[in-house]
Amino acid sequence: MTEGPGPSLAEAVRAATAVLAAAGVPSPRVDAELLAEHLLGVGLGRLRALMLGDTPAPEGYADLVAERARRIPLQHITGVAHFRYLELAVGPGVFIPRPETESVVQLVLDWLKAGDRLPGTARPKIVDLGTGSGAIAGSIAHELPGAEVYAVEFSEFAHAWAAKNLLPLGVVLVRGDLRDALPEHNGSFDVVVSNPPYIPAEAIPNEPEVALHDPPEALYGGGADGMELPTAAAASAARLLAPGGYFVMEHAEVQAAWIAGMLERTGLWTEVATHLDLNGKERATSAVLAPRAPGDRAAPK
Repeated sequence: MTEGPGPSLAEAVRAATAVLAAAGVPSPRVDAELLAEHLLGVGLGRLRALMLGDTPAPEGYADLVAERARRIPLQHITGVAHFRYLELAVGPGVFIPRPETESVVQLVLDWLKAGDRLPGTARPKIVDLGTGSGAIAGSIAHELPGAEVYAVEFSEFAHAWAAKNLLPLGVVLVRGDLRDALPEHNGSFDVVVSNPPYIPAEAIPNEPEVALHDPPEALYGGGADGMELPTAAAASAARLLAPGGYFVMEHAEVQAAWIAGMLERTGLWTEVATHLDLNGKERATSAVLAPRAPGDRAAPK
């Protein structure tokens, strides 16, 4: 018996949307389209045009939909994460960059482009502590040609993904711990940016994609409150920055007041400010390293 034609692209996407919605996927229609686009390689605009006709569903589409319904991250299935203007290679072992982190990149770019921030600095020097896939460092290097950009990553697996993403962009990638990395560059950076792990030890993420697939070392910040690594990132920023340099760090919304208070209590920072992401949540805190008082020893070079 000869099988009849398979479902059309439009029918398959509709069915996939229903399957993903039933599985609790947060954006079932978008994910259904992106999986089809991944197989066809035509772009979303062209995909939607094809859905108006009788184009057949691509071979293997149902298998990918079934994977996504098991809450395997979309980016692990396609191997790609989109972040600002970049298409990043991602997969098991690396934290998938989130859209809210794009606003952290914008804070860095806005500060550097303010004009009077770095008088006489023709080539700003920037480091991303705990780069993961390289999303922040790569975006800065891509959008600020001529900048000298470094990135630090401790995880062997994440470092491998970052290398794939960052080396073509000219970023200097260092395998190291954000707590003590780059001592030979102490006091020389204009900007330190970090999206460190910050989830408290007992807090289990609600989304299966995060809880089951993001590496634990990229999630949990250490200690009951998750603040060990964010605190260490701030200490490293104070060590690495030149006086007047800019530090910005992503964090959870509920941690904003604590982090701002921590920075203020050190006496090392001025212009401490909390910033909202596109969803109106307190997503990042920034500060400027205060000038050294007369007689203070400069950080070792």
